[in-house]
Amino acid sequence: MDNGAIDDVDRAILYALQEDARNTSSGDIAERTGTSDSTVRKRIRRLESDGVIKGYSASVDYQRSGYPLRMLLYCTASIPERGELVSDVLDINGVVSVQELVTGEQNLLVTVVGESDDDITPVAQALLDMGVTVADEVLVRTHETTPFGEFDVGRRGGEAGGDEGSD
Repeated sequence: MDNGAIDDVDRAILYALQEDARNTSSGDIAERTGTSDSTVRKRIRRLESDGVIKGYSASVDYQRSGYPLRMLLYCTASIPERGELVSDVLDINGVVSVQELVTGEQNLLVTVVGESDDDITPVAQALLDMGVTVADEVLVRTHETTPFGEFDVGRRGGEAGGDEGSD
């Protein structure tokens, strides 16, 4: 699916799911979008099958769950290998996310959580063993997210309502 195929109803669905997928029903979204419950369910299934919605996950407060350290490791990997390394890096205990960066010398951003420095050090060693250099480490105090504003049809000024029969 390309961006042109995502309309205001899809955007409103994506925004609602980003706000609170667990407590938002297809009926709630239908009410917000002016469509039917079945249309919303069909749209969600299509967005999932097209890979726009990659999955659903819990937002965990690692500090409150006993892991007070969140480190960002800015790393450098060989350009031909960096994309292939992402899944291997995610397999390292303590790593919670990896981002492939396409500009700058540091081309992988690895997020690690742990109870102490003793939890972070083995991650850095595992990266070195893979041929990845840790160029910089940043300790994160807080991390908050918000739904992408361009999916909020109300903020964009458009109307999400559409044809009841459209999928």
